[in-house]
Amino acid sequence: MQTRPYDLLIFDWDGTLSDSAIHIVDCMQRATRALGLAECSAANIRNMIGLSLQEVIQRLYPGITSGQQRELIQEYREEYLLRNWRVTPLFAGARQTLEQLRDAGYHLAIATGKSRRGLECELAEHDLQDLFVLSRCADETLSKPDPLMLQEILTDYNTSADCALMIGDTEYDLQMAANIGMAALAVSYGAHDRERLLALQPIACLDAITELPAYLNDLKHCPQ
Repeated sequence: MQTRPYDLLIFDWDGTLSDSAIHIVDCMQRATRALGLAECSAANIRNMIGLSLQEVIQRLYPGITSGQQRELIQEYREEYLLRNWRVTPLFAGARQTLEQLRDAGYHLAIATGKSRRGLECELAEHDLQDLFVLSRCADETLSKPDPLMLQEILTDYNTSADCALMIGDTEYDLQMAANIGMAALAVSYGAHDRERLLALQPIACLDAITELPAYLNDLKHCPQ
């Protein structure tokens, strides 16, 4: 019997489905200015998109105290979710692609460096809650590239890594999948460039999310 190449498709959010990099960078720079910290470049912040907020701050400001880390986390969240809140757009065709995949019988999940509150706000703004069977956020588990959030998704869905595909725009997504023995597919339009992604040997690197259904359809189907 022929079947889909994967049953569960696990998407990163920022940089894969949501075009949020400019907003993330702006809020982080606003937060650091508010606390009197040296401002990081947009490139350095963009490079960290996909990691948990705590991990980002530890990498950007390794010399600050734990108290300053907590203050910066709180300041960033207030900037992103309150003072500077805006609906970040989805990449062109993302909604239609997700609906097409769901209608083709795939089950969809999210593994993101966002907080639960941040993800739920954006899913609600785009009315996407019903498209995903599961999600895991960085404030509920360990940060990428640790594979724990993928393991938790697999456990909750009662499936194995070889039945799932991770889809993301950063090396953190690809490393996380590799760390659990899961196939990964990269997209080239997000935070990390194509050359950097290809170094981690994803099964493919697509230039638009809209290419995903056709790519999956063309994969050799495995016996069930």
